Amino acid sequence: MTTKRNLFVRLVPCRCLRGEEETVTTLDYSHCSLEQVPKEIFTFEKTLEELYLDANQIEELPKQLFNCQSLHKLSLPDNDLTTLPASIANLINLRELDVSKNGIQEFPENIKNCKVLTVVEASVNPISKLPDGFSQLLNLTQLYLNDAFLEFLPANFGRLTKLQILELRENQLKILPKTMSRLTQLERLDLGSNEFTEVPEVLEQLSGLKEFWMDGNRLTLIPGFIGTLKQLAYLDVSKNNIEVVEEGISGCESLQDLLLSSNSLQQLPESIGSLKKVTTLKIDENQLMYLPDSIGG
Repeated sequence: MTTKRNLFVRLVPCRCLRGEEETVTTLDYSHCSLEQVPKEIFTFEKTLEELYLDANQIEELPKQLFNCQSLHKLSLPDNDLTTLPASIANLINLRELDVSKNGIQEFPENIKNCKVLTVVEASVNPISKLPDGFSQLLNLTQLYLNDAFLEFLPANFGRLTKLQILELRENQLKILPKTMSRLTQLERLDLGSNEFTEVPEVLEQLSGLKEFWMDGNRLTLIPGFIGTLKQLAYLDVSKNNIEVVEEGISGCESLQDLLLSSNSLQQLPESIGSLKKVTTLKIDENQLMYLPDSIGG
């Protein structure tokens, strides 16, 4: 089981176009040291489906960009954007949006009109909260909001029932909304490097979860209800202050990788030896005096 998260962005060969083609669906201006969106893009506003403007110095998006209603993918990572215009609501066919590594502080409420959005990558932005309208993006399957300033999620976040990947690493989260119990299709959840003092009980309902990161928080206990996650194959709870792992963890019958490094464990539950599929068990930097007889038995 790999610990690497897959990026959804793919590279497309840059094509220099001067209008000689009648139909253009993809334009790539990545790494071109641009300070603004090229005007020639708008020549193809009726046919353009994918636009890549990665790693430039673009500070704002022109209104005309949002007339490109055929856009399926808009890639804008590593620029100098500070706002995401409300006009983004005009991109009714937008499926993938990447605005990571900018200075965006918030999503506009009317992003809810981008009803077919399936992937949003907005990591490394000073986003302090999500608007309620964000919870109306009912087709979202992947959401990346690592390294932001999130303190909480909207109460109705659980409406995003199609989510399969949710990454919220390096934020200031302490709790999850109860409605997240509806995210039964969620397979990957990253809550690493936040401010949780306990594993949220809502996780007990996430029956499809396969990979779970909660390293670098303030946990003192791994509760027994974690054993209800029958499909969980990867669990990282290292770099906390965990003193107790409850017996119920033995219910994680699919577990292959268990990372418990850098905690305050003095003992492990005897039932941990019943995790027959575990191939990686990391328990370094704890206070263990001995291992249960069930391990290696």
